[in-house]
Parts: sequence; structure tokens; C-alpha cells
Amino acid sequence: MSINRRSFIQTAAAVTASLSAPMVMANGGKPRVVVIGGGAGGATAARYIAKDSKGAIDVTLVEPSRTYYTCFFSNLYLGGFRDLGSIAHSYGNLASEYGINVVHDWAVDIDRGGKTVSLAGGGTLYYDRLVLSPGIDFVDGAVEGWDLNAQNKMPHAYKAGSQTELLKAQLASMPSGGVFAMVAPPNPYRCPPGPYERISMIAHMLKKSNPTAKIIVADPKPKFSKMGLFQEGWANHYDGMIDWIGSEFGGGNVSVNPEAMTVSIDGEETKVDACNVIPAMKAGRICEMAGITDGKWAPVSAHDMSSKVDSNIHVLGDASMQGDMPKSGFSANSQAKVAAMAIRGALTGSKVFPAKFSNTCWSLVDTNDGVKVGATYKATDEKIAKVDGFISKTGETADVRKATYEESLGWYAGITADMFG
Repeated sequence: MSINRRSFIQTAAAVTASLSAPMVMANGGKPRVVVIGGGAGGATAARYIAKDSKGAIDVTLVEPSRTYYTCFFSNLYLGGFRDLGSIAHSYGNLASEYGINVVHDWAVDIDRGGKTVSLAGGGTLYYDRLVLSPGIDFVDGAVEGWDLNAQNKMPHAYKAGSQTELLKAQLASMPSGGVFAMVAPPNPYRCPPGPYERISMIAHMLKKSNPTAKIIVADPKPKFSKMGLFQEGWANHYDGMIDWIGSEFGGGNVSVNPEAMTVSIDGEETKVDACNVIPAMKAGRICEMAGITDGKWAPVSAHDMSSKVDSNIHVLGDASMQGDMPKSGFSANSQAKVAAMAIRGALTGSKVFPAKFSNTCWSLVDTNDGVKVGATYKATDEKIAKVDGFISKTGETADVRKATYEESLGWYAGITADMFG
């Protein structure tokens, strides 16, 4: 499967058939859509609703950050393949070119009965349809000894930007022959930034700057996505540097002490010089505030990504519990197009098509050594269901791996243009 910038932008996911009539506002105004979260899901949804409704829908995007740093490719920043500016994006074009009202503020409450969103700055937004794409938050107490107060000593770096910069600085400050540890997350988790690509990129960095350093990975899972490909790559490029400890060997029995900079794995305590703690995840907190989660994730209809609790709310990307799709930026972008078309159909009467979805996840193991996994999906009454898939093979030639990496570069250019215009 090959994706370039042009084909990615031109390929929009179709959504489920609907005979919804246009919504006529009591006050004669335009129907209103509020989108919370400006990542791969939210920015895409806002842009497609505004662009394809041709001004017929009033679109507001709520996002506290003025600059968005993509989680995808943030691992390449750690590995030295990108600079931070190359993964930074502005919301200015969404406002100037598409007429989207971009509000840099925190959404702090949702009144589903009154169809309002309250902002930290004191404002109130009214909506006819609400799109939630807030990404992830962490489960309290998921890793013994760690909470958000410890994120500056043992960063999670799972929301790209300052945390990613901090982790890179800590890696660069490790003493010669020092120890880096990662506490990997249980399933399901946001990917990218994938933990195992991150290990590869950190190993790449340390191999050049600190070749006697050691990497320990404590993992609560017995296996992980693309495991054979990563382990092949680690043996080929970083032999003897990485010690992966899965659940069978105590990788799930972990505690940390950020003050002492120690990690305990199955009762064995190790002093470390840098540590990346990636706890268990749940939907972004605004979904809990809206009362649409099952305690962790927000269940949705596969046909239009609408909440199973409130059909006027659509939940995209990492926060949604939708079925077989991974929690990736590509998935969020694909789901956003499905939701955008359904929302336009409901509010303006435009035609809506059956939902289809796709995803590819690329990972870089070392210079020009790229691997990928992906699938296509369809909507069923139960879930988003996988139709077919593909994955890189072990033992591929250097030319194939280089082509896979170059394909990912084209995809990055395509998806960021698709998000921000």
C-alpha cells in the first residue's frame, strides 16, 4: 500500500447513508458545530465541516494550545531525524482560509441538555452538534509511585511538545554507560508515539552519543504490535543494548521512585539515569465531564462516530471505543471524515454515504529502516470491523525498508495538510 500527499488529501472516507432533512434554526441562524480538541481528529473534522458545507455551518474549534505538535513523528525528533519545528503546526490557516472560529481555551464543562460548552475563560458556546477529540488522559495510580506531579522527573512524553523536549534533554544528559528505562503501557494505548518505535529511536540516539548505555523496557504485555519486526531490527542495529522484559518475566509488576530515580521490576530495584513512564490510558477528561464514557473510553456508533449515550455528540480518535481500529492519528483523521459527512447530512441535508475507514502505522527502526502495518475497515452495527490488513515482513531488503520510510514522509505531508489546510 503506497500513499503520497496528493492521493491522501483526495481520498476522503465515506459515511453511512442518511435521509436527514436540513436543520432549520428557530432563530434563522446557521446550525452550530463545536469541536473540542485540535489534533488529527478535531482539526480534520472542523476543516471538512467548514470546507464542504461552504459556509452553511458555523464551526468553532476549541483548543488550548496555539501550536500543535504531532505525536506522529515525535519519536523521530527523539532519534535526531527531525527537529521540533518540523512537527509544529499552526491553526491560523483554519481561521483565515476556512472561516473556523478558533478559540484557544480549555473546555471545562458540557451541558448536554442545554447543548452548551463552558470555557475556562468564562465563555459559553452553544452547539447543535458537538465533536469531542480530546485525545487521552492517564489512569490514576496505573504505575505505582508515579502521577502527573512526577512528569518532570520521569516524563511520559505522550502529549508531544514540552514533554518530548524534556525527555530528549534527559537522554542527552545521561552519563556514559548510563541506564534508560521505559515503563510501557497496557493495551489499548495511543500509538503514535509508539513505545517500540520510541525505544528504537532512543537506541539510535544513544548508539551514536552514548554507545555503552543500556535500555530496559518493563512491559505488562506478553507481546506487542510489529513485535517480530522490532526485535529483528533491535538485533540488527542495537545488539545487546535493549533488554525487553515482558509480562511473563515480571514486566507488569512495576513501581517507580521518581525522587530516588529507581525502577522496581518484579521486586528487583534498578537505579536509572532517565525514565519514561507511559501509564494506562483513558479518554480525555472532557468525555467524563460530558458523562459519555464507560469509565475509561467513550462508546460510539461505527456508522457516524456518534456517542451511544448522546447522538448529538461525536467522539473521534483516541478517546472513542469503536472496535478494531488502533488509537492512531491516521485512524482519527479517517474517523473525522466519517463524522464530518454525517454531521453535514444531519444539519444541511447533504448526501451521506456508507462509512469506510483506513489506517496505516509506520515506524522507523533505524536510518532508512521503515516498517508498517495497516488495514481497511467497515462500519457494522456492533463496531468498526477490520476487513483486511497488511504488515511488513521480516527479512525485507534495504530498498523495501527505505521505500517504506519514504512513504511515511509523504503521508506526514499529506495528513498535516489535510488537518490544517
